[in-house]
Amino acid sequence: MHAALGRTDHRPWPLPPGPWVTRQTWHDVLFAHWPIAASALRSLVPPALEVDEFDGTAWVSVLPFRMTGVTARGVPPLPWLSAFPEMNLRFYVSHRGRAGIWFVSLDAARALAVWTARRFFHLPYFHARIRVRADGDRVHYHSRRGGTELAATYWPSGVTFEAAPGTLDHFLTERYCLYTTSRRGDLRTLDIHHRPWPLQRASAEFDVNTVATSQGIAVGGAPALLHFSSRLDVVFWPMRPPSPGFGGHAAL
Repeated sequence: MHAALGRTDHRPWPLPPGPWVTRQTWHDVLFAHWPIAASALRSLVPPALEVDEFDGTAWVSVLPFRMTGVTARGVPPLPWLSAFPEMNLRFYVSHRGRAGIWFVSLDAARALAVWTARRFFHLPYFHARIRVRADGDRVHYHSRRGGTELAATYWPSGVTFEAAPGTLDHFLTERYCLYTTSRRGDLRTLDIHHRPWPLQRASAEFDVNTVATSQGIAVGGAPALLHFSSRLDVVFWPMRPPSPGFGGHAAL
């Protein structure tokens, strides 16, 4: 059994039927969050999706991190191809009560990974130049793709905890599917699974951050909230059309 599947009691719905098909491990993840009016995001998602709000406010997040072990089920990680840095810009949506994530963009330093994700998962991946350097517990991160740039140093600044249901921490992190659209414009969803996020409060210094503003989302100033997570193992099921009541017993 993969390490991500060791616990399921925290999930909002059962594991999907059938085996998971891909896996990866995320390292040194920073969650940088900004509040924003839901109306500013409404035009970015299909009408079938709701823009989620917490206490009347939507949120946009930028996540820089590193990935390792990126591979298909039964295939060993390959040198160079299976490890690279990534950064995503996302906000939070629901479809018929199933809370998930909508990605505005995903920047990765590996061109083949970008092609694969765009071709088979219909996700807005882009090839970017990304450099990551660790200095003790501090992570120095620089991603650039045209005018979309993040230059930041971040580090954990608190004890590790799991987000409690009903809190903003939980709203922003504990989501077990993503939504996108096919090339024909049909809504698609992809289920994921992992243990509850091992979160820490975080601190960060931003030298450059145009990730949201360069893509038409007006957030300014320092993030309102920061989280850090040192490592998380994740598995993915195939992309599919969304349907209510989807669940069952997975083939692990």
